[in-house]
Amino acid sequence: MFKIVSIFIVEDDPAAQIIYRDMLKLAGFEVIDVADNGRDAVNKFESFSEKPDIILMDHRMPIKNGIEATKEILEIDIKTKIIFVSADKYVRENALLVGAICFKEKPCTSKRLVNNIQKAFKERL
Repeated sequence: MFKIVSIFIVEDDPAAQIIYRDMLKLAGFEVIDVADNGRDAVNKFESFSEKPDIILMDHRMPIKNGIEATKEILEIDIKTKIIFVSADKYVRENALLVGAICFKEKPCTSKRLVNNIQKAFKERL
């Protein structure tokens, strides 16, 4: 049976949220929720009865940044696949060190992002 990949978007920019949501839906993924800061991301992640297959994580957000949120989410579930997508290329090394599976610098093409999501999902199996 074919499983639709579920994605949780963590991004504080409303325009980027819409772009991600539309692009991901067109690519055949299921966007299960969106959080606009790291604290909400952690809280929502804890409350999901079914955890998302992939999390798209921004870095610069109010209340709690992406590095802090990634650390906390991975403490809850170490198997979580987090793809960091940030304009702040200087956090790349730190994002990977705390457990993100890859880092995409904004802006990145939808094709590259979709390919990374598919690759990350396949590695999970």
